Amino acid sequence: MASEPVWVRNYLDAADTNSTLAAIAQLGAIVERRDHELVIRGCGMRNAIAPPDTIDVGNAGTLMRLLPGWLSFQQGASFELTGDDSIRRRPVDRIAEPLGRMGARIEARDGRFPPFTVHGAPLTGIEYELPVASAQVKSCVLLAGLVTDATTVSEPVPSRDHTERMLAAAGAPVVREQDTSGGFRTTVGNTDELELGDVAVPGDPSSAAFLIAAGVLVGDSRLVLERVGVNWTRAGFLRILERMGAIVLADLEEPGTFGPGEPVADIDVRNAPIEATTVEAEEVPLAIDELPLVALIGCFAEGDTIVQGAAELRVKESDRIATVVEGLRGLGAEIEALPDGFVVTGTGGLRGGRLDAHGDHRLALLGAVAGLASEEGVEVVGMEAADVSYPTFARDVAELVR
Repeated sequence: MASEPVWVRNYLDAADTNSTLAAIAQLGAIVERRDHELVIRGCGMRNAIAPPDTIDVGNAGTLMRLLPGWLSFQQGASFELTGDDSIRRRPVDRIAEPLGRMGARIEARDGRFPPFTVHGAPLTGIEYELPVASAQVKSCVLLAGLVTDATTVSEPVPSRDHTERMLAAAGAPVVREQDTSGGFRTTVGNTDELELGDVAVPGDPSSAAFLIAAGVLVGDSRLVLERVGVNWTRAGFLRILERMGAIVLADLEEPGTFGPGEPVADIDVRNAPIEATTVEAEEVPLAIDELPLVALIGCFAEGDTIVQGAAELRVKESDRIATVVEGLRGLGAEIEALPDGFVVTGTGGLRGGRLDAHGDHRLALLGAVAGLASEEGVEVVGMEAADVSYPTFARDVAELVR
């Protein structure tokens, strides 16, 4: 969307990222790869090209929900989006509703599933209250709001704020205010163009979480993860671990060294005894991708670990409440599903066995970490799903355990 070239350093060469790069190339951007760097020459905010072919988002749910925010104001153009089997089961009505109120039109299969078509149109600003805190839906509406006089998104509890930080750094007018209930109101306004400059991507905290969990659970472990993003809206898992007694220390670097405006830290992890905890609904958006790991760690804790208010897990790449409960129970866990979470009774460990990833990258990585910490090891069926977000996981773990 930027008017000048943007350099991106330390990008993740994985399936989701490559789906994103392919999509923006279809829309008219020029992408040049240089080792671990990208140069992206954008087509500008209002000049996306409607491709003759369907845009395939692969397994990238974030791309599926963010991209329509930009495409919705490409007047007179239409864009069809589809994805893999899991994407075609994920609803898009939560972005279709606010974009429709702004003036765009989205036609979806059965009214709510991909494939779907975005018809660009002149947009008007709205005030939109998210029914459920979602950084993806929020980001979609904020992107669409860049061509309105003012668009405001209210969220019941805070969610990830990477989009707000990046838009502000690119010159968009962004105002973020906390309301009396603890949620946030974010407002964007009309923007002629975006100029982002260079972007250095921090280590992804959701991927780092699997190594952190392994360090917490595997006896006599000690590891340091360098330059991990510790934006407070992504550090919920670290705060949960701290409550559970895990030894996870973060040496914070100067905020803004990565970004734009993203704090990073070196994270020092050591094995330690852990206790059960309860994760409440207001914590869920700040640790949504790491909640399966909370279930795994709860198997080794003393007491009952409870996660509630996390119904959002049911509409991820798999139903992550059902698949996590099924997968861990098959490894010897005492775990029960709730409508919006799960309860894990800690037994001090896991037997091991076989876990089906169900095509879900987070579940594949969960099974691998469970294997490291279990008595008999774990055979992960469908480990290749991890390539979506962390294709070098097996290699990195091999370096740590040799």
